[in-house]
Amino acid sequence: MTFPSFSDLILNFSDSIILPVRRAQAPVVYPERSLKIQAINGFKDILPDSVVRWQHIEQRARDIFERFGMQEIRMPILEKTELFVRSIGEATDVVEKEMYTFADKGITMRPEATASIMRAFIEHGLHVQQPVQRLYTIGPMFRHERPQKGRLRQFHQLDAEIIGAVEAQVDAELIAMGQMLLDELGLSVSLELNSLGCPVCRPPFKERLVVYLERISTGLCEDCRRRTHTNPLRVLDCKKPTCRELAQDAPSLLEALCPDCDRHFHEVEEALTRLGIGFSRNRFMVRGLDYYTRTTFEFLTTDLGAQAAVGAGGRYDGLIEQLGGPALPGIGFAMGMERIALLLEQQGDAGLPATGTDIFLAALGRDTVAPCSLLAHLLRREGMRAAMDYSGRSLKAQLKQANRQNARFTLIVGDDELARRQGTLRNMATQEQRPVDLSGTAAEQCQRLIRVLRA
Repeated sequence: MTFPSFSDLILNFSDSIILPVRRAQAPVVYPERSLKIQAINGFKDILPDSVVRWQHIEQRARDIFERFGMQEIRMPILEKTELFVRSIGEATDVVEKEMYTFADKGITMRPEATASIMRAFIEHGLHVQQPVQRLYTIGPMFRHERPQKGRLRQFHQLDAEIIGAVEAQVDAELIAMGQMLLDELGLSVSLELNSLGCPVCRPPFKERLVVYLERISTGLCEDCRRRTHTNPLRVLDCKKPTCRELAQDAPSLLEALCPDCDRHFHEVEEALTRLGIGFSRNRFMVRGLDYYTRTTFEFLTTDLGAQAAVGAGGRYDGLIEQLGGPALPGIGFAMGMERIALLLEQQGDAGLPATGTDIFLAALGRDTVAPCSLLAHLLRREGMRAAMDYSGRSLKAQLKQANRQNARFTLIVGDDELARRQGTLRNMATQEQRPVDLSGTAAEQCQRLIRVLRA
């Protein structure tokens, strides 16, 4: 079987939910060459001035995850559709409405990371290598949703999973890791907790909930009326005001937990309290994926309008077995990078590392380009961020370019300076200038410059 390239898949996108790779033999109509081709709706370019922010998030996440013993894993973007149907749940909004599925191939662009990590975990027998696996991944996910602030059709997640550990303290540790990341990024969030019980206590609760929902069905939205018998827990999480109001008197799963689930939940709360992490209970938080059991949680902000969740996750103790693997517990979370980036931007990007060029080399004569080019190359080999202009523009123009590149210093070398084996080093912040010895070999010049730059 021959699969199309990723770029071919993207080009076949439309606003339909099911997107076969090959359609009827209708000719492809391309826009007139005079028209600009723009990004697909819900798919956004991340431009260089924003990439710095994204790199900061990724680097901080990797640092913190690895402090907790996490290891990075990378999975393909395309998976068999069955993987998400079996894990996420056939009656969920994600599977019913939002997946980019290529029907004639039976493949889907991943809408979330957990199922893919579990597939890789099972396929490669990672549990044999180490009984408890701590894995994280960073990358794009795809859902056919209505694009809005902080929510796109291609979005990016930081995803962390701990597989093989059932203890409540592990739940608290994972939550603490997520809280630490947000804290070190300088973001203020609140933490909400709930428990979704287990196969022992959840079924009888669902029966009670269905009875209640049937009684109020006339006031529910169309989706909630449908969910009453397919996925009743999701009704509790509906965002429509009328449904939320009607759900206020619904039975609480927290009050229907079996003894084991109740003990587990209280131990999670106690462990978080010991770690100094504040939280509140939210009995209406059920998450949108069927695989969750016991602990569920969300990190929330009030600074993004309706998109309040910055990160969320929970325990999924039956998922691995459901996908054909061993009977192992697991817990994980995902954080939306778009939303974190928006929060950082709103806060003025406080804490972002300084960016720019260490030194810009302004070559002002035809004979100066070659030696300056060699010097720039040697500086780069020594770890310095060096830039130069090859066009022979005026000093004024090159200094403007150095400022645009946020250069700390500019080395000015004209034909006269080259003849005297002496350049001029300008501090771009203070405008102070000093002579620099350019005698000796290029390597010797490089080392003298580095001593000045690092002073």
